[in-house]
Amino acid sequence: GKAYEIRYRLRLLGDPDKARFLQRFFKTGPGQYAEGDRFIGVTVPRVRGLLREFRSLTPQELLPLLVSAIHEERLFALLALVRCYEKGDPAVREQVYALYLEHTAHINNWDLVDSSAPQIAGVHLLERDREPLYSLVRSTSLWERRISVMATFTFIRNGQFADTLEIVRLLLNDREDLIHKAVGWMLREVGKRVDRDLLVAFLRQHAARMPRVMLSYATEHLSPAERVYFRSR
Repeated sequence: GKAYEIRYRLRLLGDPDKARFLQRFFKTGPGQYAEGDRFIGVTVPRVRGLLREFRSLTPQELLPLLVSAIHEERLFALLALVRCYEKGDPAVREQVYALYLEHTAHINNWDLVDSSAPQIAGVHLLERDREPLYSLVRSTSLWERRISVMATFTFIRNGQFADTLEIVRLLLNDREDLIHKAVGWMLREVGKRVDRDLLVAFLRQHAARMPRVMLSYATEHLSPAERVYFRSR
């Protein structure tokens, strides 16, 4: 089927030197956050280029790629699912969203989360109850927690911030660096796109508890004096 063809085409685009670099860059070694993930060395622009050739893929056709051991196959599947969601009718959107939540075990690196959570979970929940994100934020899986906070990027772009701040509060004591970065990034976006004063008020309340990298991302757009003030808390 199509999955087999896409798999073959991705192999042709692979580059062993790039694969070795990506294995290091995405921390796939023992005890690292993406332990055991396998790369074949296809760059994101090339994955997107291949996606343009395969116009009408269905969620079911993408499933074998989504559950693949190969990182680039999962990335292709997720980018294609985002496209299915954007172009689909309500029934297809429901199907893509359900498939997405059922397969979070395979959305297991930060690039995979960041290129799909806002576009699928975020868009789907924009006009719906946000409860699914609160199940994810309490997960033992680092990736499910990152999906939860990154999905709110779509809300922020629509001028909504309440769920971002609530989810951030639940993640303030998270141990994972990749959560600290995502949380800091979303806080920065709240300040940039919704309300700067809101961010400053939130930081006054919580900066003292924030891990350094979270605070550093969150305060990136503030004035030098404000950055110094919050980072000295």
